[in-house]
Amino acid sequence: MSVLRVRWVGRMALLTALGIVSAVPALSQSANFDSLTLSRGFSRTEGTVRGYTQGAFSLSAIANRDQDGNLCLGFADSVPDHIMVLEEDFPQLTLQVDSGGGDTTLVMQGPNNTVRCGDDTGRNPDASIEATDLQAGTYQIWVGAFDSGVRYDYRLTIGE
Repeated sequence: MSVLRVRWVGRMALLTALGIVSAVPALSQSANFDSLTLSRGFSRTEGTVRGYTQGAFSLSAIANRDQDGNLCLGFADSVPDHIMVLEEDFPQLTLQVDSGGGDTTLVMQGPNNTVRCGDDTGRNPDASIEATDLQAGTYQIWVGAFDSGVRYDYRLTIGE
């Protein structure tokens, strides 16, 4: 490999690490609201965070569809609302938004850029995701509103 190629690759790696090359918001490790660190058998209190929907960033920019073919809908801030760290693998987790009936959406991006998206739960316009086979690692979670700029106060509950 030539010296020029090594320098270019090294600079690209540095710029990417600094977030200068890639403007993909999912690379962020900060969150607008509380973060969670969960191990198997966590309590309901440990799995609950609060926030509010905000922003005009289209969540479809993260992914048009998730790994199961679900559409990724809604609008939120470009920065994740919550960071969730799973300290071990989980066979199943459910994420449920409660905004008192607002039309909310969910996007969760995890290790290896796996994406899961959720919208209405049955007749309830609040979003949910039922995820299986989750690897230990860091997950970014966006709670969005179906319509741009709409604010809903919400509680996000994660359960096994």
